[in-house]
Formats: sequence, structure tokens, C-alpha cells
Amino acid sequence: MTIYLMAKSKVALAALAVIASATLLTPTWAQSLPVTDAQKTTANSVAQKGVPLSELAADAPERYTIKAGDTLWDISKLFLKTPWRWPELWGMNMEQIKNPHRIYPGQMLRLVRSNGMATLRMDDGTGSSSGADGSDLNTVRVSPRNRIEQLNDNALPTLKPSVIEPFLAEPIIVGAAEFEAAPRIVSAQEGRVLLTRGDRAYARGPNGDPLLDDASKERLFRVFRTATPLKDPDSGAILGYEAVYAGKAKLLSSETTTEVTDSDGKLTTAIVPARIDITQAKEEIRVGDRLLPEPAREVRTYTPHAPQGEVSGSIVSVYGSAVENAAQNQVVVISKGKLDGVDAGTVLAILKNGGRVIDKQDANLPLLKLPNERNGLLMVFRTFDHLSYALILDITDGVRVGDRLAAPR
Repeated sequence: MTIYLMAKSKVALAALAVIASATLLTPTWAQSLPVTDAQKTTANSVAQKGVPLSELAADAPERYTIKAGDTLWDISKLFLKTPWRWPELWGMNMEQIKNPHRIYPGQMLRLVRSNGMATLRMDDGTGSSSGADGSDLNTVRVSPRNRIEQLNDNALPTLKPSVIEPFLAEPIIVGAAEFEAAPRIVSAQEGRVLLTRGDRAYARGPNGDPLLDDASKERLFRVFRTATPLKDPDSGAILGYEAVYAGKAKLLSSETTTEVTDSDGKLTTAIVPARIDITQAKEEIRVGDRLLPEPAREVRTYTPHAPQGEVSGSIVSVYGSAVENAAQNQVVVISKGKLDGVDAGTVLAILKNGGRVIDKQDANLPLLKLPNERNGLLMVFRTFDHLSYALILDITDGVRVGDRLAAPR
């Protein structure tokens, strides 16, 4: 198979070759990351006129070559004052960037200022931009080779995947009733209390409902430790329970019953628990831990955006930390979720609580509550009904449990 690519320089050709190889060798799901209607509408609007110069970052570069390790958030922050407005940055160059999730290392961007507006173009490295209609371009014939291995997709992610990937599978927020109704590990071989990978264990279904095997497919579970309540810092109300991920298990046989002879020599019915094998252990698994079904794999994309309308919330907890302070690139739980209109990609401003002081120059010594000051930004990447996990992206000072959240505008 022969592919014809249009390129004006060796650099542009190299970038296009990367795109071609990624398209040929990456999975279908990686080629069709979704672009929402709202993102398209915003980008189309910006594409007609550009972005006002007042919206550009003070030190926005005239040219920038995308590097491995960059993220869409990094690039947005490089050119715009408001990094969550990625669809607008895409709109500045819709002619050449058809999908904002398909940006690659090696591509060169040039900032164009005209009539008080700014647009972004692909640059060939000489200061000129390639045309959208294919004019003034050289035709280069490229014949890609067949490869045995499947290459990883190297398009830029919105965030650094290594930071948030563990949180997409490991921690989970559930209601108390849901957690209590989950199957549980009741015993191990030879009376063992702690289990690890490769160990056999036994489990029962909830509330007398037997844990049953499915002959048509494997039944896989994630193992979670006793859930911890997460409380609203203001009201004290429990918003949900965070279960601690311990490992994975595979169901081997169903829970059944059998007839046995009791100590008096009489026949009685005994429960035969389901058999499970521990297939993965992040930490030692114990009798009493709960089993929740392994969820289907999801393809997740994160396009930063401001929330619809006003949002007022707070930071509930810092994940994986015994202290209340959080730093940049740490994950926190916030007191807003799906039912509050928050979704993956929602960007919120972190407000540092203003202190309380006494006005000692006033004879009445009144109590003053200083205003809350903006301290940084976070982005939601996983939501539940009333709570969400979010990544701290930018801060000027430490973030604490109880700090307020608001729309970033």
C-alpha cells in the first residue's frame, strides 16, 4: 500500500510520517478519541476570528516545537492565560488540527497576530505556514514498511497519564449500603488470615444471595478494604465512602450447599463458599475484604473546560497522605460530583481560606475574616454522585483540606 503525503519541508514530512505510522499501527480506539459538540462549537467560533490578544499569555512564544512529554494542558498554558480553554486553542488552527487529541511531538506551531486577534498555525521551520488547501506544497511519496510489533500511540495526552492512571482503577467511592452488599472473602486455605498473589480464598455473596459463576465468561473482581467515610468539611455530612484498593481476584466456582453430619450425628445443610484465586495484590488481602466486579475498559479523554454556571465546593481529602496538605500533581477528593454538574475535564479554581484576625486599631476589637484568595487550579478526572477525584495542576502555596473551590473565571 502506498500513501501520498503533502509536506513542505523535511521537518513537516517527519511529523506527518509519525502521524501516518500512528494511524496505521495504533488501536482503533486511539484513532477516534471523541470531540464533543460543545468543543466543536467553541472551536468553530474561535476559528472564524481567532483569540483576542488580551487572552494570550504574557510570554506566549512566537514559535514552539512540540516535544515528547508535553501535554495539551502544558501547551494551552504556554499560549493562553487560561489553560482550560483548550478548544479555543484548537480553534485557532482548525484547518490543520482536525482533532485536538491528535497533536504530536515534532509539530511546530507559530503564533500569528493580526488586527488585535491571534491565531495559531503549523510552521515548517522557515517562518511560513503551510496552506490548508494544499497549495505551494511539494508531493512526497512515502511507502511505509510492515512492522510486527504494535507501536504505542504517541499523541499528546491532556495530562500526564502516569499521574492519574492508578486512580482510574484503584480507589473507588461507594455508598455504605453498596459496599456492605458486596461479596466478601470469608476464609483462606489452612486458616490463613493474610493473602497475596497466587493464594486460594473463599467468598460468599451478600445477604444470603450465593456468589455464582458464569459459564459464558470469566468473572473478575477487584478487592477492596473497608471503606472510609468522606465528610463535607462544612456540614460534616458523609458524602460517600472511599474503599482502598487491595488487589484482584478471579472466581473459580460458585457458592453452593451440601449435606454434612453435625456433632450430634444429624444431617444438616452447610454452605460451600465460592472459590476464588488472588491474581494481583497491591497489599496483603484479608478475610473480610469486599469484592466489586471488574469494570469494562473505558477510553477516557480529558479536555479542560470551565464548569457550566457557578460552582461552590471544597477539598474533602488528600489521597494517599496522612497529612492535610497537598502539593502540585497530587490527587484530592472534592465535594462535587455528577449530580452537581461536574464531569471529567472540569477545571476549578482553588481558593485559600482567608485567615481571621482582630482589628486591634479599632477600640471595639472586631473580628475580621480576610477574603479567600486564589491559590491555583485543579482538574476533575473521575466523578461519582457527590464526590470526584481531581488533579492539582497549578498552585502558589500548599493546598489544605477545607480549601474552597469555585469556577475559574
